[in-house]
Amino acid sequence: MKSQATDGPQAPGQAPVKTRRFSVSLVWIVPIVAVLVGLSLVVHSMLQEGPTITVTFKTGSGLTANKTEVKYRNVVIGQVSDVELSNDQKSVNATIKLSKQAESFTREDSQFWVVRPRIGAGGVSGIDTLLSGDYIGADIGQANARSKNFTGLENPPPITYGEPGKRFTLRTDDLGSLDIGSPVYYRKIPVGQVVAYALNADGKGVDIEIFVHSPNDAYVTDNTRFWNASGIDVNVGANGFSVKTESLSSILVGGIAFRAPDYSPNDQPAAEDKAFDLFEDQLTALAPPSGKGQFLSLRFDQALRGLKVGAPVEFLGIEFGKVVAVNLDFDAKKRSFPVNVGIVIYPQRLGQAHAKMLEVLKHDPNDEAAGVRLMGSFIENGLRAQARSGNLLTGQLYIALDFYPKAEKVVFDPTARPVSIPTVPGSLEQLQEKLEGMITKINQLPIERIAGNLDSNLVELRKGLAQFNAKTLPGVQTTLADVSKTLQSASSTLAEDSPQREQLGQTLEELGRMSRSLRELSDYLGRHPESLIRGRPDNAAPMDLQGPPRK
Repeated sequence: MKSQATDGPQAPGQAPVKTRRFSVSLVWIVPIVAVLVGLSLVVHSMLQEGPTITVTFKTGSGLTANKTEVKYRNVVIGQVSDVELSNDQKSVNATIKLSKQAESFTREDSQFWVVRPRIGAGGVSGIDTLLSGDYIGADIGQANARSKNFTGLENPPPITYGEPGKRFTLRTDDLGSLDIGSPVYYRKIPVGQVVAYALNADGKGVDIEIFVHSPNDAYVTDNTRFWNASGIDVNVGANGFSVKTESLSSILVGGIAFRAPDYSPNDQPAAEDKAFDLFEDQLTALAPPSGKGQFLSLRFDQALRGLKVGAPVEFLGIEFGKVVAVNLDFDAKKRSFPVNVGIVIYPQRLGQAHAKMLEVLKHDPNDEAAGVRLMGSFIENGLRAQARSGNLLTGQLYIALDFYPKAEKVVFDPTARPVSIPTVPGSLEQLQEKLEGMITKINQLPIERIAGNLDSNLVELRKGLAQFNAKTLPGVQTTLADVSKTLQSASSTLAEDSPQREQLGQTLEELGRMSRSLRELSDYLGRHPESLIRGRPDNAAPMDLQGPPRK
C-alpha cells in the first residue's frame, strides 16, 4: 500500500519524496496475545508464590518431597519440595514452599515440628496421622526479624497458637518425676502444664517453666506456694493413717499443685515470668515462712546409728530445723571416731518466742556478730544438743536442743564458723552407763564368800533348831504342864465365885495359848529356817494354816 504526501508547494527542480507505512498482518495477532497472556500468568504466579524456607531436622522420618504438607490449625499452608542431607551429614534439611498468606511464618521465632503419633505426659497426640500420614506442624512467631533457616523441634510445643495465659518459673533441687506436659493443678483442677525445664546457671538446681491458662492464671498471686504433687503422700501419725494424691495422672506422670496460704492480705496477681520455689509437699509449702537459716555444727562422741540427713531438729519440743550433714571424723589425741553433724535452724519458726526475743533483747537478726554472742550466752546457761530416739520401731534419731543447767561448763569459741554447739550423751547412752556401773559394782561383790557364809549360818540354825526342838521345848512344855496342874489344884481349893478363881482361870487359858504358840513357832521354823534371816513374808499364811504341827 503506497501513498504520497506533500507538505506544500514543491520547490522548483526538487523531486517529490515518497514514504512507506508498515501494517501488521492479522496472522500475528493470535501469537502475540498468547504471549501476553502467558507473561501475565507467569507474573501472577510469581506474585502469588510464597516464600521458601529450610527447616533442619535430626532425621527425615515422615518427610517426603512433594507430598508432606505443612499445616497450621489443620489448614495447609505449604508443602515440602525437597529433602536432603546437610553438608555435615548429621541432620536433614527440608525445603518448604509456603503459600503467600503464610509469609508471616518466616518470623525468626516461628516453630516447626513433625506431627506423628505420640504418647507422652500430656496424653496421646497425632492419632489422625495414622491414616493421613505425617505432616509438619507450624506455629507463628512474634518477632519482627525474618529468617529463611529454622531448626525443627523434636517434640511438639505444649503451648501453641498464642493461647492466652502466663508463664512462670519454678526453682527446685531436682526434676523428680516431672516432665514436659506434666499437669499443673489448682484445687485438684488441671489449669496448666510444664512446658520446659533446664539446669540453672551454676548446675546446682533445676528451673522448671510452667504455663497456666487464662483465666486461671489470675489465681497465681505474689504469695502463691507451689509444691510437687507427684506420687502418693502417705502419712502415719498420732491421728491415724492418711493417703493424699492430686489425681491418678499425677501418680503416673507427676504433677505440680499451687495455692496461696489462707491468710494472705493484699495479695495481687503475679507478673509474667515471676520465679517461685517448688516445695516437696503441701505441708512444707503452706507452712509459715522459715526466714533466714543459721548453720550450726555438733560433735558427738557416740555412735549415731539411725540419724539421717533430713532428720528434724527441735528446740524444747518445737521443730525448727533439720540435719544437713552426718560425717565420721577421727580424733588423733583420743584415738577415737567422733561424729560431726551439721544442722540448719530457722529461729523464725519459733513464732512468738522469736518475736519477743528480738523485741526484749534488741537483737538484729542481720547482725551476725550479735547472733553469735547471743548463742554464746545460751550455751553459758546450759544450752546443749542431744541425739534422741524418735521412733522405737525404726530406731530413727533426731536432734534436740535443750537447757541442762547441771551440764559441765565448756569454752565457747565465737570465731568458729559454723558456730559449734556442745553436746551431751543421749538418754539411752546415759541409761547404759548407769547399768554398766551397777553391773561393775555387783561384779566386785564377794558373791562366793557371802554364799558360803550363808550356807554355814543355815547349817548352824538347823542344828540350833534341832536342839531347841529336842531339849528346850519339851522342858518348857513339861514346866507349863506342872504349872497347869498346880494352878488346877489351887483352883479346886478356891471357892467357885471367888475373884481369885476367875483370875486363875484366865491365867490357865493364857498358858494354853502360849503352849500352842510355841508349838506353832517351832513347827514353822522347822519348815522355814531362813525366816530367821529374812523375816516372815507379808503374804505368808497364818501359822495355824501352815499345816498340822510336826510331832
